[in-house]
Amino acid sequence: MKHITFYFDVISPYAYLAFHKLPRALQGLSYSVTYQPVFLGGLLQHHGVRGPAEVPAKRDWLYRQVQWLAHAEGVALDLPAVHPFNPLPLLRLALACDPQGLPSRHLTEAVFQHVWCGGADAADPARFAVLLQQWPPLRDPQGAEVKAALKQATDAALQKGVFGVPTFEVDGKLFWGMDALPMLRAYCAGDAWFDGPAWEAASRVAQAAGRG
Repeated sequence: MKHITFYFDVISPYAYLAFHKLPRALQGLSYSVTYQPVFLGGLLQHHGVRGPAEVPAKRDWLYRQVQWLAHAEGVALDLPAVHPFNPLPLLRLALACDPQGLPSRHLTEAVFQHVWCGGADAADPARFAVLLQQWPPLRDPQGAEVKAALKQATDAALQKGVFGVPTFEVDGKLFWGMDALPMLRAYCAGDAWFDGPAWEAASRVAQAAGRG
């Protein structure tokens, strides 16, 4: 059995779509999943890159593409009233509802749906209060302990090489993006390609010049 860590931030529509597609992508294989909330803003800041929704032309394309992908996959998706938004309260709630700071699939689905179903404002305090009633936290989501736990989870992900979401980690290998799911399946199914030199060789390609 393979164990997969699914790194996600609810701000990412691709993470939402990958969450729904993962069981179908790995159907027939033996695996387990840990759902690990991380702060995408922290990942992007560490790597010195802008989020795709911070680039106006890319933002428009992103919203069109994720609606098409949802349509193609048969997944309900409504663009939230405001995006990007501050996802920290939702990420902290996901951590605060579990003693180990690892939300169940059901809770992960609930926070994703809060953002990507209905077209409302994901950061609306009244809506968040309703979510708190539905998923009573074991710890204060805005307390220092939970805030530190999210930062530690994000820092730990960075140390492993995570740079975006969704990212799937299995056996120390990272698979980034919804479009990596076929590659993830191949690895979990024992595809011999992963025993060859290509995986490690990719990190040894020389870089001739930067943007400047």
